[in-house]
Amino acid sequence: MTEMTGALALDEFTSLKKSDRMPVLFVGHGSPMNAIGDNEYRRSWQELGAAFGSQYPPPQLVLCVSAHWLTEGWWVTGMAQPKTIHDFGGFPQELFDQQYPAPGAPAAAREISRFVRQRGSAPLGVDLDAWGLDHGAWSVLQPMFPDAAIPVLQLSMDYSRPPSDHYALARQLKGLRERGVLIVGSGNIVHNLRQAQRGAAGHQAYDWALEFDQTTGGYIQQGNLDALQNFQKLGQLALMAHPTHEHYLPLLYAAAAVDAHEAPRFFNTSFQFGSISMRSVIWG
Repeated sequence: MTEMTGALALDEFTSLKKSDRMPVLFVGHGSPMNAIGDNEYRRSWQELGAAFGSQYPPPQLVLCVSAHWLTEGWWVTGMAQPKTIHDFGGFPQELFDQQYPAPGAPAAAREISRFVRQRGSAPLGVDLDAWGLDHGAWSVLQPMFPDAAIPVLQLSMDYSRPPSDHYALARQLKGLRERGVLIVGSGNIVHNLRQAQRGAAGHQAYDWALEFDQTTGGYIQQGNLDALQNFQKLGQLALMAHPTHEHYLPLLYAAAAVDAHEAPRFFNTSFQFGSISMRSVIWG
């Protein structure tokens, strides 16, 4: 862990300039093959990336919370050149050959680590060599920002903590939107690989998958974002949608960084394999 210091105020940031308020993204990333396949998901990511600098302000920095970096405590990547991590198996060599050489932002990582506090008021840990950019991050950022010019940080998740702790920590991220930081949660609203049906079409899904996706989408549409952290109260429905819930947690980081009055826009509302919701949302 980094040494304990006093919390940094937003106006003390020197690495990130004040900006127009950035939107917030939650992206259903689904199969790693979406990174290289010519499908509706990848095309939508390309179109969205092209809107930054015109419809949306250009990001100074991307802060990505991926389902695939689980740690003890919370950490932020602090290396200057994060490596591209191929954290999967059984896919074509073309996927393993993909590189996303976006720079890191060590100074911003240090400032964010002091700005966002975890339990006990400790700063975030700053990871200098263990992680990088996993496929939850680069598989969606590569189509969005193919020139890899925007610095990218990843924020880990402490999976041992209850969803309410993730939501509470993520509330602190909201102010970063005024400093050119594009917050991206990357996971899936429904993610049950045990029930995957490889031949299923995008409009086909299990009844429980549809119900959980529609319930969650309803909370988002209504601006009832605090309800998202209580998904486990849905009992067996939640367990079917998420036998393990690391793919759901990034949604909490995105939702906690927006205001209830900010209207969401859904995209990619279909399913992969009948048991993975690709529903994505942008606020702001």
